Amino acid sequence: MADMSVPGPAVAAEGFEAVFAVDGGLEQERWERAAARVRFEDLPPVSAFPIVPGKRWGPGWWWSATTGGHVAHGSAAMVVQLMLLDRDPQVVGMAGRPLRVLWREGDGRVRSWVPQVFARYADGTAMLADCPGSPEAGGAAAQRAGAALGQACARVGWVYRRLRAPDPVVVGNVRWLAGYRHPRFQGAEQVEAAVLEAFSCPRPLVEGVRAVGNPLVVLPVVYHALWAHRLRAPLDRPLHGGTLLRPGPAWAACGPGLAAGVGSEAGGVSGGRAAEGRAGGSGGLDAGAEVEW
Repeated sequence: MADMSVPGPAVAAEGFEAVFAVDGGLEQERWERAAARVRFEDLPPVSAFPIVPGKRWGPGWWWSATTGGHVAHGSAAMVVQLMLLDRDPQVVGMAGRPLRVLWREGDGRVRSWVPQVFARYADGTAMLADCPGSPEAGGAAAQRAGAALGQACARVGWVYRRLRAPDPVVVGNVRWLAGYRHPRFQGAEQVEAAVLEAFSCPRPLVEGVRAVGNPLVVLPVVYHALWAHRLRAPLDRPLHGGTLLRPGPAWAACGPGLAAGVGSEAGGVSGGRAAEGRAGGSGGLDAGAEVEW
């Protein structure tokens, strides 16, 4: 994910405050105190996402594999960013619009902004982010607000970003894998073990799947392993049968029983049910240098 830099306004010495929803009401608190104690990733939106007449996209919910719950969203651009954050192994929590940030500028005027995304990282730090559909979206007001939020986040060791999506091919591949993010696609333990063993050395996707068994059973497990970083592949080119798969950074976390004692050519896997709600795939040439996402 890339971010767009913004200029910075002058903020009065009293600094920033946060407004957030608790038990059906709103609370307002000094920014530094709220950032230290409030689990914004667990809060509902402080205000609803707007419904814009004539737009083809409205507010909705993203089911998060990271949290096991739903995250509110308000645009197609935001869904892309939630999807990418959901796959980031460093992200441990997410929420849509859980807080409003207020500040007084040097001229005395009070300003406020509700960032679209809150993401909590494994080290306890966090990111506030907006997901503009284009660099110019929101105009000067959004640029100034983003700069103020950048100052607020810097005070507590967080970051603010105006996020834009990576290459469309990467987005398409991750969107495909996101269709298999639910734990039900992890498959039975012996199937996952056979899949990981089959790709313990770099191997074309279709070759490894056929070595394990029935593609209708094996492919969902492979795609889930790619989503969960137990397998990896270059995602800057379309996924296809010839894409090389290899062990991912989360492969060892599956335990030694999944990495030993299961031959990729012996036994195989057959039967079971087909992947639910999935069909087709994306074609393309064999991937070259690997890009990690």
